[in-house]
Amino acid sequence: MFDSIAGKFTGIMRTLSGKGKISEKNVRDAVEEIKEALLDADVNLRVVRRFVNSTLDEALGEKVLSSVDPGQQFTKIVYDKMVELLGGTENTALRLKGKDATSIILLMGLQGSGKTTAAHKLAWKLKKEGRRVMLVAADLVRPAAITQLEVLGEKAGVPVFTIPGEKDPAKVAEQAISKARHDLIDTVIIDTSGRMHLDEALMEEIQRVAKVSRPDETLFVADAMTGQSAVDIAKEFEEKVGISGVILTKFDSDTRGGAALSLRSVVGKPIKFIGTGEKMEDLEVFHPERIATRILGMGDIVSLVEKAQEQYDQAEAERLQKKMAKNTFDLQDYLEQLEKMDKMGSADKLLEMIPGAKGNISEEDLHLEELEKEKAIIRSMTRFERSNYRIIGPSRRKRIARGSGTSVAEVNRLLKKFEKSRLMMKKVMTNSKYQAAFQKMMGM
Repeated sequence: MFDSIAGKFTGIMRTLSGKGKISEKNVRDAVEEIKEALLDADVNLRVVRRFVNSTLDEALGEKVLSSVDPGQQFTKIVYDKMVELLGGTENTALRLKGKDATSIILLMGLQGSGKTTAAHKLAWKLKKEGRRVMLVAADLVRPAAITQLEVLGEKAGVPVFTIPGEKDPAKVAEQAISKARHDLIDTVIIDTSGRMHLDEALMEEIQRVAKVSRPDETLFVADAMTGQSAVDIAKEFEEKVGISGVILTKFDSDTRGGAALSLRSVVGKPIKFIGTGEKMEDLEVFHPERIATRILGMGDIVSLVEKAQEQYDQAEAERLQKKMAKNTFDLQDYLEQLEKMDKMGSADKLLEMIPGAKGNISEEDLHLEELEKEKAIIRSMTRFERSNYRIIGPSRRKRIARGSGTSVAEVNRLLKKFEKSRLMMKKVMTNSKYQAAFQKMMGM
């Protein structure tokens, strides 16, 4: 995400940060490059003008030009402006009632924007947070929309309300809410129908659904890859129906970032969630300050740590720490850690979160192909072999190589690497400084 603009911004900041002194011309040249980068990213023209003018006004002040480290001061200004552009520090949390009442979330958007997928991802996320969720199939236009929601609802482990043969989505919504209240469901997510383009029939239908459901949140679902079109459509929905926030889907595929960088300023509503992949868990809360650091090439360590903490509870993290310290960490543990890394997201996403990694470290540098082979090798071992790698002699190595589709040399390489890693882990985990860092990362 933001590959193009992040690369340009990183280059601009790197050029200025290397200067002991910067002149007014340096600042104007940098701001002009920022302007071009934003326009290339398909950011709304008025938004670009406001961003550039306010950045220039502040950057040309005495505070920057006569600063001890003018490059850092300029970077700080650009960062602050970027955070403000993306929504600042406003609260983007869903406005939901307590669990003793029923909260209604209405999703709307054009066909193909990803509403149904977003609905089940949001349902899964809220269920994980301890809420009782019901999905409502009020998209009665798109063929197989109800079936799709039922399949996704089952996957997320939440009930899906439908009325077979019903043609009026407002009736479906009304009866769904009545049932939810009866069944003590505290969160209802209504998936409405979209169209290939905006029309009065669509707006009237959603207005009727909104009138009977009286939602706590009316979320506009937009495809990030449509850029300025998403912003224009969001404006229409805001004027005709009213929206409380935005879910930006396909955010991971949006290399330009025009929609994300324009929506808040143009529509005046916060981006609440971003879709970052195809998995059920790939719906993240939108944090303006974290996205700003990614755009400026500073990484996003907070999100990276949160992703790590999602994969470990405290008891598991403590168990792992003890095994490393006692040198009893085995190949089964190693396999589990590799699998947890997979769940944290693609290598490309993780690299974005590491400061300075994007553009400097490639996926090839991470030897991902080798890690896949290592997983295959360990899976070809028996549980006993995984728990005691020293028993793996020549005949066992041949069998494991055949079973994993690798060579004996690759099996040997893994075992040698693992032995070195165990010794290194023991050394690290008996050092109090590294112990504290590990505990902090795992949320202990």
